[in-house]
Amino acid sequence: MTMNEDDIFTTVKTNVLAVLPDLDPDQVTMHGTLTDLGANSVDRADVVTMTMEDLGLVIPISEFQEVHDIASLVALLKRHS
Repeated sequence: MTMNEDDIFTTVKTNVLAVLPDLDPDQVTMHGTLTDLGANSVDRADVVTMTMEDLGLVIPISEFQEVHDIASLVALLKRHS
């Protein structure tokens, strides 16, 4: 089942806020980066892993090299949904 970008973004945002609970939800936008939001490498891996689990996806880690912001993360997840 192909999910739309809004659904995928909502899942990513939910997981960002779970990993970084002190964030204002309005700070999490498609144009931001996890690093800009204060996520370290472990936090970023947690967000990606949690989101893939929530969406039922398995994506090779090498494909995440092209991800540079939340929008490109959503696009990658959408391609595999």
